[in-house]
Amino acid sequence: MTQKRDLCKAGSWYGKPYYSFSDYLRGKYKRRVLKIPINAGLSCPNRDGTVGAEGCVFCSADGSATPGMTAAMPIPEQIEAAKKGFKRSEPDTGYIAYFQAFTNTYGPHPLLKKYYDTAVAQEDVIGLMIGTRPDCLSDETLDLIASYRKPGFELWLEIGMQTSHDKSLEFLRRGHANDTTVDAIARAAGRGIPVCVHLILGIPGESWNDMMATADRLRGLPVVGIKLHHLHVIRGTALENLYRSGGMKPLSRKEYVSILCDFIERVSPEVLIHRLMGDREENTLVAPRWGMHKGTVLKAIEDEFQRRCTYQGFLF
Repeated sequence: MTQKRDLCKAGSWYGKPYYSFSDYLRGKYKRRVLKIPINAGLSCPNRDGTVGAEGCVFCSADGSATPGMTAAMPIPEQIEAAKKGFKRSEPDTGYIAYFQAFTNTYGPHPLLKKYYDTAVAQEDVIGLMIGTRPDCLSDETLDLIASYRKPGFELWLEIGMQTSHDKSLEFLRRGHANDTTVDAIARAAGRGIPVCVHLILGIPGESWNDMMATADRLRGLPVVGIKLHHLHVIRGTALENLYRSGGMKPLSRKEYVSILCDFIERVSPEVLIHRLMGDREENTLVAPRWGMHKGTVLKAIEDEFQRRCTYQGFLF
């Protein structure tokens, strides 16, 4: 029994069986650090006709923007509104400006620099996170992002990888292949930019082996963070039409918890887990409805690791 208890604790980070981004931030900065989502009003090549016109199958009209954060509101006002909206506050809180909606490297460089500069110049902003697609990362763009690297500043590039399988990328209507993602990650990491990849579990047509193959392929990539989501159905998307016609079935909570733990067991213990599930406002979420109960799901994930006596990197 003692051996089993020790094994369960072997992978503990701040009492968790995985290395969470929030705990990393608290440990590094010794204070509370929060992300502020920003809508810069940028478009996407998968919507304006450059790559496609309909967008990804899961993407809503707002590009996953946080409700209330519209491009009509100047960036400084978005940041101030977000600060006031946090449910609780602590003295000396730091903030990461998170360019979230649509593709945040898709625009003229002077405009991108203006947006980034404006965000990082705001009071108490100690970091910059930029969400984008792998096919919108030219060398010039990466050089711009790398220019924000400095001691004590939290810089991240979030790349929508989603999966390592081209057949799944075609289903998702991403408009790029996995080779494009691998190349973008390598060029970003070569400039010293910390890369977080966004991944989706439960894509129709992907088997358990397919999902674990994506986890295994991460080993060969210079990725230092991952953001995991279950495939959820958002109102007004092509995926909603497919779901309502019976063409896809989301994972159950039990299935997702099991697959996610299997996945994380194969991820390097040095990689930061930025997120374990997706969430949406209740009025925009079609399915699965268990996604509305984030705290319950996170507890189920920790309970499953405890039941297995495993942790992040256990099979790495």
